[in-house]
Amino acid sequence: MKIDGSIAFVTGANRGLGAALTDALLERGAAKVYAAVRRPGTITDPRVVPVRLDLTEPASILEAARLAGDVTLVINNAGISTRTPVLGDEEGLRQEMEVNYLGPVAVARSFAPILAANGGGALVNVLSVLSWVSFPEAGGYSAAKSAMWAATNALRQNLAPQHTHVLALHVGYMDTDMAARVTAPKTAPRVVAEATLDALEAGEHEVLADEVSRQVRAQLSGPLTAMYPALDPQAAA
Repeated sequence: MKIDGSIAFVTGANRGLGAALTDALLERGAAKVYAAVRRPGTITDPRVVPVRLDLTEPASILEAARLAGDVTLVINNAGISTRTPVLGDEEGLRQEMEVNYLGPVAVARSFAPILAANGGGALVNVLSVLSWVSFPEAGGYSAAKSAMWAATNALRQNLAPQHTHVLALHVGYMDTDMAARVTAPKTAPRVVAEATLDALEAGEHEVLADEVSRQVRAQLSGPLTAMYPALDPQAAA
């Protein structure tokens, strides 16, 4: 898909990766970018069109789709991390699933007919390396992102007949508010945004935006003990 001349709808566009994607889209010639956020007043960039969107409110998703009927590119970027373990608070787990899985699926469902009517276009789902590997303290987030990975694979097949290309982004830690407490190496959101748009224009199905994602992706066909060394009885001995 060509970015130049496209009309994009970016969720969570007011900061972090969403803001970086918005800037990169405009610099590459996007004709219009809708910045979809819970509080439109936080959008001060005159180059974009603010749209209210709350992934926990289905009515707001439908209304956003009604307002943005000219879209050719949808980027499901908005997300949340509650740091809820799988055995933790059920409310946190439900919030993870609602924002990181059910909400983006609802966006895809609402915008699919619009993309079809406008020639097919593309859908980008921002996932995570935690779609593939889970840590005890972020089990809820991993479960939701894994669900969205499965949904993305299904959406590729659902939307292929209408010529909508589906791209998944996997990345580890980025230098954003969500990872502010993380001391491990982080990738700049701008780098991830550029890699995502490069992959979109190249017609790729998947973006592995950092070395961590590439390493974990390569280990998926190996034994579980390679991904989770603590499961190796020899290591535990």
